[in-house]
Amino acid sequence: MATKPLAAILPQNKQTQNPAAIEQEKRIEEVLSYPILLSDRVDEAVKEAESFKLECLEVGKKVGNLCQMLRAAVRLSTSTTAGISFYDRPLRRIAAEVSKNLEKSLALLKKCKRRSVLRRVVTIVSAADFRKLFGHLESSVGDMKWVLSIFESGGAGGGIVLTLPPIASNDPIISWVWSFIASLHMGQLQDKMEAANELASLAKDNDRNKKIIVEEGGISPLLKLLKDSSSPDAQIAAAAALYNLANDKERVSLIIDELGVPIIVQVLGDSSMRVQIRVANLVAKMAEHCPRAQEDFARENVIRPLVTLLSFDIFMDDPKIRVGKPNIHSIVQINKEMEKNLSRPGFGSSLSMHYSEGGSKGGNHRKERENEKPEVKHKLKISCAEALWMLARESVPNSRRITETKGLLCLAKLVETEQEELQYICLMTIMEITAAAESNADLRRAAFKTNSPAAKAVVDQLQRVIKESDILRLKISAIRAIGSLSRTFPARETSVIGPLVEQLSHSNQDVAAEAAISLGKFACPDNFLCVEHSKTIIEFKGVPPLMRLLRGNEWAMLHGLILICYLAINAGKSEDLERAGILPAFEGIDRAFIAQHPELKELMPQAVYHLSVFHQTYTHSGLLTQMQF
Repeated sequence: MATKPLAAILPQNKQTQNPAAIEQEKRIEEVLSYPILLSDRVDEAVKEAESFKLECLEVGKKVGNLCQMLRAAVRLSTSTTAGISFYDRPLRRIAAEVSKNLEKSLALLKKCKRRSVLRRVVTIVSAADFRKLFGHLESSVGDMKWVLSIFESGGAGGGIVLTLPPIASNDPIISWVWSFIASLHMGQLQDKMEAANELASLAKDNDRNKKIIVEEGGISPLLKLLKDSSSPDAQIAAAAALYNLANDKERVSLIIDELGVPIIVQVLGDSSMRVQIRVANLVAKMAEHCPRAQEDFARENVIRPLVTLLSFDIFMDDPKIRVGKPNIHSIVQINKEMEKNLSRPGFGSSLSMHYSEGGSKGGNHRKERENEKPEVKHKLKISCAEALWMLARESVPNSRRITETKGLLCLAKLVETEQEELQYICLMTIMEITAAAESNADLRRAAFKTNSPAAKAVVDQLQRVIKESDILRLKISAIRAIGSLSRTFPARETSVIGPLVEQLSHSNQDVAAEAAISLGKFACPDNFLCVEHSKTIIEFKGVPPLMRLLRGNEWAMLHGLILICYLAINAGKSEDLERAGILPAFEGIDRAFIAQHPELKELMPQAVYHLSVFHQTYTHSGLLTQMQF
């Protein structure tokens, strides 16, 4: 009987396409049809063999066994229970290996057919060839037994299969990943939870494991498990696995491509606190590593439930909240602003909606939240605050969204009442929002106008931290935030400058340098009130500690010099500047140091000129010449 060439079975454009891509495009039944057809060809070749008949019969038995398992795999793939997806990636890989070994079998058996004497002399077949082929076929049988076992155990709820198939003998991780993902697709809920925990553990170990999990299709079933609200423990396991995968921009993008963002936002709003903690951590991790995630989460309005969860147990109409001097007018104004912002599209239609715990099913968990342990509530606040921090980082749109909720007021209250990690994260979030406001005039005017209670609360807490905190990272964050808001303060608002001037004398030079940087933003030409602010800095006795800063490390010296130059340019007439001996100090600055910093090359000659105009005690034409590079 004439047989159809094997090449005709394959797609005609196979030579011009990526073979792996072609296999993924084909349905699994089509993938399996090729090795099944090869098995039939091998059976025919066994019957036609004239030499090594016993060996050929043994090949026929092994190939027949393989053919039965291949047909069983086809039946499994077409009879999957409704609602359960069939995970075919290991079967595709194993089917490709089986096909190679069947091709080898067919080629060897054809050499055993009756041929002319010359062909028999030229073509030599040995028993060693058959022994080698038997090894290949036994490996294929072992692979097929293994892949059928993971499908059968998954569908029957038999648990995860951790035996090692021959195809993975050199890399057991791939077989474990296959087994875990198959359980996610086809196992019972308990098996799915166990598989997600195992994947989380593997992903935590190294980036290679993460890559394998993603390449073998682990993201989609993890998201599906995360969405399943019937088991909080399973959701936590799925969130942990996704969290461990999401430490890379490319993998975060793959989670987004699998429509993960809407699922994550929905779960954040509709779940118990334990689940929300893990999901908020996932939001923070994704936003940290991928700007696209920042945008997509904002588009799905994740900020509203995060702020709502962060403000749990904080009642914004509490008259005890510190917003400058508490009064009825300020509280009414807060509520009016919140109602106005929340009535915008994407923020709910009323204040009551905003307190609905961030989702349609949130009310179902309210009683559970109220009875939850304090440490769990605290962890949730930390997770939500960190998510807001990562979402706001270098993002003007997200910072604006936070200010349009009660986010600023909530962050200020937590900075006031909390300590350690939560206080620090809230300060860092405020710092990111103020940095965004510094770069965007519209946000600055909208969120930090002088009559805004939320802005007043933030500034009050930043000043308090600067004055009272002994924790350097808190103090530095607050100093930076105040500096970013420098253009929002009127000339009469001198109370924000005093604490910064005090920090110029701080024993830690990093703190002193940060204070100089922030004060420099008050005194720089970009600030419309730079002259008034410069005079205020001098009035608060800021010049002497600045002069001491010039004897510090290079970082402190640079920013101390910049601020002194601004003061000289804006208020060169001041006697304090002359008494401080700024010009002699300038003469002692190493020219190489000035050459390394272009801003100094421009500022120092201007400062020398302004000082020379008002103070004639010394002639500084030589210094001016020295400054010309």
